[in-house]
Amino acid sequence: MTREEKAQIIEELSEKFANNAHFYITDATGFTVAQVNNFRRLCFKSGIEYKVYKNTLIRKALEKQEGTDYSPLFKALHGFSGVMFSKEVGNLPAKVIKEFRIKLDGKPVLKAASINSDLFVGDENLNMLSELKSKNELIGDVIALLQSPAKNLISALTSSSNNKVAGLVKALEERASK
Repeated sequence: MTREEKAQIIEELSEKFANNAHFYITDATGFTVAQVNNFRRLCFKSGIEYKVYKNTLIRKALEKQEGTDYSPLFKALHGFSGVMFSKEVGNLPAKVIKEFRIKLDGKPVLKAASINSDLFVGDENLNMLSELKSKNELIGDVIALLQSPAKNLISALTSSSNNKVAGLVKALEERASK
């Protein structure tokens, strides 16, 4: 690989890191070609881009990133490294890794992850990362919590056992309009 080719890969990889808020670095040492292809297919079906890069190229691309210090991830850059990019959902790559591990005993291994510039190093973080809620899930939870009191009040006023309350409210409304 020539210097120009390496520089081009570093530039492309740097852009991917800048354009994707969530990325995972995995170790798939010992994968056969068929297993790597199956893992890529699963990633593609889930909307995740997966590609294998040389560790030095990953490191140089991360060093070019501004605003975040990715140096804690550098100690994870050894062996066979693949990078998973996810634009929208931070926990989706962790779920894909866990799903694929069901088929292959403990592979691939999570080396490191970055979710909205929060860094996680080590495979012990995989379960926690897979259980994280996405931004949209959190917004949905907040909306449901905000709607709950209003829904409870409306259902109490309109329920058949509380027709008396609804009748009283209607009588008070009619009295106020007179």
